Amino acid sequence: MRRQTWRPYVFWILLTEAVGALSGLLAREGIRQYAETAVKPPLTPPARVFPVAWILLYALMGAAAARISLLPRGPQRSRSLALYLLQLGVNFFWSIIFFSWSLYGGALLWLAGLWLLVLWLILRLRRQDPPGAKLLLPYQLWLTFALYLNFGVFLLNR
Repeated sequence: MRRQTWRPYVFWILLTEAVGALSGLLAREGIRQYAETAVKPPLTPPARVFPVAWILLYALMGAAAARISLLPRGPQRSRSLALYLLQLGVNFFWSIIFFSWSLYGGALLWLAGLWLLVLWLILRLRRQDPPGAKLLLPYQLWLTFALYLNFGVFLLNR
């Protein structure tokens, strides 16, 4: 890494982790109730897997955002950063919709929108910064699995 290029990584990873942590904190009571009462679909991982997975995913997401921020200034970089922040905001609210409000159908639609935003971001980055796009692939895969889980919870808890 060039001199001082570690700073954007620290900033973006910490920012992304903080957004995830705040979302989880705000949905904490709903998460507890969900764990106790909701019927879950087959292949649902144990509850302890989710925080570990999200910490890793948020770190990869933050690293991708740092790579975007290090691209040459211009409208392409600005649009990619705006898209990153938009998907991060949508990600933030999913936990609240799903866990706190138990709106499983609404959360499913919200998650499908998030999945499309992340796909759009990956496709943009594939041209601008292929390694940055690859950093988002585990996130996209996890969101795909989350769609299955959310759909299952929606069907099983109507």
